Amino acid sequence: MKTCAAASLKAIAYQAADRPQGTGTGAAIVQFTNTTAKSCLLQGHPTVAGAANGSPELNVPLKVTPTGSASPVKLSPGGQAWLKLTFVQVQGEGDGYCESGSAPVIYPTMVIGLPGAGKHQVALEDGQFAECDGTLTATAVSATKPS
Repeated sequence: MKTCAAASLKAIAYQAADRPQGTGTGAAIVQFTNTTAKSCLLQGHPTVAGAANGSPELNVPLKVTPTGSASPVKLSPGGQAWLKLTFVQVQGEGDGYCESGSAPVIYPTMVIGLPGAGKHQVALEDGQFAECDGTLTATAVSATKPS
């Protein structure tokens, strides 16, 4: 079975229910849906870049620390798979601050890359991506929806 082509996937993102304390995004779930009539495979950990001003050509690659093992996920037509991104949390009120002393960064969208399945630009359904230090942890694509 072939890896899902970028054009065959619809990607959305929303804030995770289970996320670190703070005022930033903390953690986000990225959901992929197979929009074609054929089954395909997704596998692996993502690459992640913040899209400055929502413009993919101004991408800022973030350092991803993969967590968990990567197993192939078969997506039937209409099937879904998920991954979870956990950011270094912004603290405090208003514009907030980073515990490291660096300035918080807000991205209108993120560009999520999957091995063999292209890059997908996603906006949060409920806010913007706010993070510290340009680093995050990411689960592999999974058939089990994370919280």
